[in-house]
Amino acid sequence: MNPNPKSGWNAWLPALACGLAGAAVFQFFGNATRGYIDTASLFWWWGYQWVDPASETQHGWLILALSGWLLWRNLRGSDEWRATRDEASWPGAAAMALGLALHALGFAAQQARVSILGLLLFAWGGLRLAGGRRWGRAAAFPLAFMVFAIPLNVLDSVGFWLRMWVIDASAGLAHAAGIGVLQSGTQLLAPDGRYSYDVAAACSGVRSLTALAALSLLAGYLNFRSWWRRGVVLLLCFPLVYLGNVARIASIVFAGQWDGQAWGERAHAVMGYGVFAIVLGGVFAAVAALERWWPEPAAAVPASPAAPAPEPGLDVCQLLVDDERKPIVEGGTDCQLIVDKRAGRMVATATVTATAVMMVVMALTVVEMLFLARLAALPPRGGAGVLLAAGGKDPVGLPPFLGIDWTGRPAAVTPAEREILPPDTGFSRMIYFNHHDPSRQVFVSIVLSGRDRTSIHRPELCLVGQGWTITGASARRFEFPGHAEAAFPATVLQVRREVSVAGKPVVVPQLVAYWFVGDEVVAATHWQRLARDAWNRVVHARADRWAYVLLQTNADDGEAAALARMQAVLNETLPAFQRPVAAK
Repeated sequence: MNPNPKSGWNAWLPALACGLAGAAVFQFFGNATRGYIDTASLFWWWGYQWVDPASETQHGWLILALSGWLLWRNLRGSDEWRATRDEASWPGAAAMALGLALHALGFAAQQARVSILGLLLFAWGGLRLAGGRRWGRAAAFPLAFMVFAIPLNVLDSVGFWLRMWVIDASAGLAHAAGIGVLQSGTQLLAPDGRYSYDVAAACSGVRSLTALAALSLLAGYLNFRSWWRRGVVLLLCFPLVYLGNVARIASIVFAGQWDGQAWGERAHAVMGYGVFAIVLGGVFAAVAALERWWPEPAAAVPASPAAPAPEPGLDVCQLLVDDERKPIVEGGTDCQLIVDKRAGRMVATATVTATAVMMVVMALTVVEMLFLARLAALPPRGGAGVLLAAGGKDPVGLPPFLGIDWTGRPAAVTPAEREILPPDTGFSRMIYFNHHDPSRQVFVSIVLSGRDRTSIHRPELCLVGQGWTITGASARRFEFPGHAEAAFPATVLQVRREVSVAGKPVVVPQLVAYWFVGDEVVAATHWQRLARDAWNRVVHARADRWAYVLLQTNADDGEAAALARMQAVLNETLPAFQRPVAAK
């Protein structure tokens, strides 16, 4: 025990001051992406995701409660509720400084998730400063566990492919059982119209994947000490989530085939719990198997060190001064007085150190707030990826006539798009019809982001939501007319949709090409655009207005003919909206 109970406040008061200063940073300068959630508070931005069904992060409340319980559990039964007087303060100070730096990086790059990592690191540093090594060890896993409550865009990709694998496997099971179910994007429907089910993101497994992965890791953490056993339990949940969701979707199709749409809806409700039963049942069975066949060795209990006998001729008081933690075996009041003086000097030293840490961290928070305020107030820097129309918001209008072969008709932007996208998002769209064969059409769409990077989404997600099934993807370079050096990369997707004609399934194939245009570069993929945009924002303090260009045409006459149509339309439209950029 600490000889001076009041000495705990020597660490808690500076830690509390640092925590309040850090909370001010994350509250008033925590979020730079204002397109969907118009708030400067990182706490509000994060918490809003836990109540918004579209974020797929409602399990965040459960993660928060479990993290609090884990911290209490790790500290339960200990009287070490404060840092001892000989604890070093620098680990907590370093963690808080690194957390502030990570948040500045996330703010500049408009990546609130990076800022959340900075917040968690800052929180760990404050607890480490207040409670020493004991609190640092106790808080490490609970704070790391909070990562499962972060809405991650990368899960859009994981969820998309998991969604398609679940749909493909469920449709395959139905076909094997003699059920002629049709697949159209994320929809499974009967040829005769008896039932139609849309496999939404919530049914694809991405939500259950995150929540069940967290619960699997928790089960491993509570039951085992070795990290390899914990890792086995965590990894096991991934195939179980897939199997559970295939069982859910297949059961819905079988129930709908048996007695119509209503029975499929009942199966949907019941199997929502069935997925959790399958996954958690498998995880708990694995834990039981590991405990039975590969039990961990019992934890060794360290023996209490015996008090060393004083060497002949060595004063016992000197031993106490050299190490005041040794028990007093003799020496009386004079020896205790020496120990108390030594303890007082150490407490005074710890007080000075903790106070210095507090001053440094508070100074860093003030500097960061001034920097972020200046960064948020800067006028937009960087250029637009395409030529602009009058007014500067929208891309330049696409030409209505392309030579003598193509005529364009404007395509309207849907109210839903205008509602969910930031108000400064720009649009320009046209559907081109071939004079020789009006059935040959090419849709051209340009979406221009505003100041906020959230104007643009991954094209694959939108296509699947519109009912298309992606069957393949490849890279392609398109020519820029009159500028051979400006040929640019693009992503080409093979998509299809199944429709019922006279009770028989008919496949409608199409080809989609897309790319992203910045002020100085063309990116073929969503991740290349994100990486370049983050680099420009952080290193060059510039935010380009990226343009997302998409072309779509029917491909029932073959992929080569579809690509030729796209290139023919681009030969006439590219000079009107896109500047030639030399390949790098």
